Amino acid sequence: MPKTPKSSPPKSAIARANRAKRRRLQLALRLAVQMEKAERAERHAGIRRLPRAGRPRTRKASRR
Repeated sequence: MPKTPKSSPPKSAIARANRAKRRRLQLALRLAVQMEKAERAERHAGIRRLPRAGRPRTRKASRR
Protein backbone atom coordinates (compact mmCIF):
# COMPACT_ATOMS: atom_id res chain seq x y z
CA MET A 1 0.00 0.00 0.00
CA PRO A 2 1.62 3.37 -1.04
CA LYS A 3 2.24 5.99 1.56
CA THR A 4 0.31 9.23 1.27
CA PRO A 5 2.51 12.33 1.14
CA LYS A 6 2.46 14.53 4.21
CA SER A 7 2.53 18.28 3.93
CA SER A 8 5.53 19.95 5.50
CA PRO A 9 5.05 22.06 8.61
CA PRO A 10 4.73 25.83 8.10
CA LYS A 11 8.05 27.65 7.85
CA SER A 12 8.87 30.08 10.63
CA ALA A 13 9.67 33.72 9.89
CA ILE A 14 13.24 33.25 11.18
CA ALA A 15 13.87 30.29 8.89
CA ARG A 16 12.49 32.23 5.92
CA ALA A 17 14.64 35.28 6.72
CA ASN A 18 17.79 33.18 7.10
CA ARG A 19 17.12 31.40 3.85
CA ALA A 20 16.54 34.68 2.01
CA LYS A 21 19.75 36.11 3.49
CA ARG A 22 21.71 33.04 2.42
CA ARG A 23 20.23 33.27 -1.09
CA ARG A 24 21.22 36.95 -1.39
CA LEU A 25 24.76 36.25 -0.18
CA GLN A 26 25.17 33.36 -2.61
CA LEU A 27 23.90 35.52 -5.48
CA ALA A 28 26.31 38.34 -4.58
CA LEU A 29 29.20 35.88 -4.37
CA ARG A 30 28.31 34.30 -7.73
CA LEU A 31 28.11 37.71 -9.40
CA ALA A 32 31.44 38.80 -7.88
CA VAL A 33 33.18 35.65 -9.13
CA GLN A 34 31.58 36.05 -12.57
CA MET A 35 32.77 39.69 -12.83
CA GLU A 36 36.27 38.78 -11.65
CA LYS A 37 36.51 35.98 -14.22
CA ALA A 38 35.30 38.29 -17.00
CA GLU A 39 37.85 40.96 -16.06
CA ARG A 40 40.63 38.39 -15.87
CA ALA A 41 39.73 36.94 -19.27
CA GLU A 42 39.62 40.45 -20.72
CA ARG A 43 43.03 41.30 -19.26
CA HIS A 44 44.60 38.10 -20.55
CA ALA A 45 43.09 38.57 -24.01
CA GLY A 46 44.47 42.13 -24.07
CA ILE A 47 47.93 40.96 -23.02
CA ARG A 48 48.08 38.37 -25.78
CA ARG A 49 46.71 40.67 -28.47
CA LEU A 50 49.09 43.57 -27.88
CA PRO A 51 52.36 43.43 -29.82
CA ARG A 52 55.64 43.86 -27.99
CA ALA A 53 56.46 47.56 -27.80
CA GLY A 54 59.52 47.45 -30.07
CA ARG A 55 61.68 45.88 -27.35
CA PRO A 56 63.85 42.94 -28.27
CA ARG A 57 63.59 39.84 -26.14
CA THR A 58 65.90 40.06 -23.15
CA ARG A 59 66.75 36.35 -23.32
CA LYS A 60 66.96 34.01 -26.26
CA ALA A 61 64.51 31.14 -26.25
CA SER A 62 66.01 27.77 -25.47
CA ARG A 63 66.57 25.62 -28.56
CA ARG A 64 65.74 22.44 -26.68
